[in-house]
Amino acid sequence: MSDLDAQVPTAFDPFADANAEDSGAGTKEYVHIRVQQRNGRKSLTTVQGLKKEFSYNKILKDLKKEFCCNGTVVQDPELGQVIQLQGDQRKNVSTFLVQAGIVKKDHIKIHGF
Repeated sequence: MSDLDAQVPTAFDPFADANAEDSGAGTKEYVHIRVQQRNGRKSLTTVQGLKKEFSYNKILKDLKKEFCCNGTVVQDPELGQVIQLQGDQRKNVSTFLVQAGIVKKDHIKIHGF
């Protein structure tokens, strides 16, 4: 019986090392720009992952004035502060953030259809 000892498989979590590296939702060094479909042709653009030292309200004010759209800053319990803009503004927001010097181009991830 010593040669054929039954090995009981232990609980293996393949994502354990990934979860240890990423504390929180997503990686902290990237700015994520997403589009969410509302109803019909309406859509919503969200920007998350900006650094804490930036004033979200000032960035939002400039974005609203630049793109002629409405928006708000939402406090999410998991993601922190998230900027929401009306319409599909993904390309506009990414070029604005790069030109304003807020984020480098290689630190932006654009998601959506």
